[in-house]
Amino acid sequence: MKRIKIKELLTSTEFDRQVHVKGWVRTRRGNKNVMFIALNDGSVIHNIQIVVDVSTFDEEQLKLITTGSCIAATGKLVESMGKGQTVEIHATTLEVYGSADSETYPLQKKGHTLEFLREIAHLRPRTNTFGAVFRLRHAMSFAIHKFFNDKGFYYLHTPIITGSDCEGAGAMFRVTTLPPVNPPVNGNGQVDYQEDFFGRETNLTVSGQLEGELGALALSEIYTFGPTFRAENSNTPRHLAEFWMIEPEMVFYDIHDDMDLAEEFLKYLVQYALDNCRDDLEFLNNMYDKELIGRLQFVLDNDFKRITYTEGVEILKKSGQTFEYPVDWGADLQAEHERYLVEKHFERPVILTDYPRDIKAFYMKQNDDGKTVRAMDVLFPRIGEIIGGSERESDYSKLENRMKEMNLPIDEMWWYLETRKFGTAPHSGFGLGFERLLLFVTGMGNIRDVIPFPRTPKNANF
Repeated sequence: MKRIKIKELLTSTEFDRQVHVKGWVRTRRGNKNVMFIALNDGSVIHNIQIVVDVSTFDEEQLKLITTGSCIAATGKLVESMGKGQTVEIHATTLEVYGSADSETYPLQKKGHTLEFLREIAHLRPRTNTFGAVFRLRHAMSFAIHKFFNDKGFYYLHTPIITGSDCEGAGAMFRVTTLPPVNPPVNGNGQVDYQEDFFGRETNLTVSGQLEGELGALALSEIYTFGPTFRAENSNTPRHLAEFWMIEPEMVFYDIHDDMDLAEEFLKYLVQYALDNCRDDLEFLNNMYDKELIGRLQFVLDNDFKRITYTEGVEILKKSGQTFEYPVDWGADLQAEHERYLVEKHFERPVILTDYPRDIKAFYMKQNDDGKTVRAMDVLFPRIGEIIGGSERESDYSKLENRMKEMNLPIDEMWWYLETRKFGTAPHSGFGLGFERLLLFVTGMGNIRDVIPFPRTPKNANF
């Protein structure tokens, strides 16, 4: 008999039929006459109850059915009289695929901390919490592709191995085939990368943006969605060494078009989560963050307020609030400043524009005032900045001069500059950190809990 997913059975009204399910045992209880098995197959947060007449099964077989074991069950689907469930299965056959020793199975008991579950990342997807988080992660991935596909964007695969540092941050993972001990050196006593696989120093990418711009300057509207890497030694709830980025690039978009798209995109994703992941959201709302669903609805119900960085700084200075970090024009705003603007002052999501050029990347279009660039950051409640973007500098001379000011290797970035020589065009884009989005959508407090296998300093175990 063909297996039916538990998600499908829990909404079925076709009773008194034979069904076949497979999954992992969440709990087992009962007495000498009847056994109740809560079975979950990962298709939904809820379990289905298997009712077993003990007298009709082998006692030794039933002993193998413990929390964590994997079984198959065939039986009659009936309407349930029990509290909290609409259907149940009265088992006629049971098969144990894999037992789980009740003395050593780490998830035998409830109430494990998230910190403990990070230590058993190979098993934590079996918990209700991480089942919900990872189903939401899938749903958001699908929604991202659907949004851009429906708008006529093209999905561009940008390189993971790169010779450029998009942000100028320098904290990159090196990719090399050279021996770690006694690598070849040149006449200056430096590592000779001519002997390396690519014949030059290469790293894992921190962003697909620069290559994305090349695609947009031919296809008009593209987006990237892939893994990115930062070798920052940061052990905080907001940092990962490996994470995923969504980066659309659009030709003929100015900064205002860029902001419009960012707002539409975020609202689409939030609406998709509410429409398609309600059970998981309600579980996370009840267990971790009582304001989660209300906060998601808050994003949908409010237009995003658009102000300049300068206006934001003035509001913060006049707020009367005591901030941990001082607020001055020319300094990067911290999460506490961003959250104040969103949660206290405007009580809606905020888009800040026109940041000081000295705190932003080289590729951002310079304003006529000579002090600011056409950057934009989208600020959300609880998260702070969730999207960062800009109109890109399309003028060859301005871009070249800015790269010289920042001591960037122009000879290595010739290909990027050349796009401003041959058919340059106004264009814009932004980046959304996927895990930061998931922090907002799931209500989880640590970024390590929204990715299946977090990569952090001293941690690459799974």
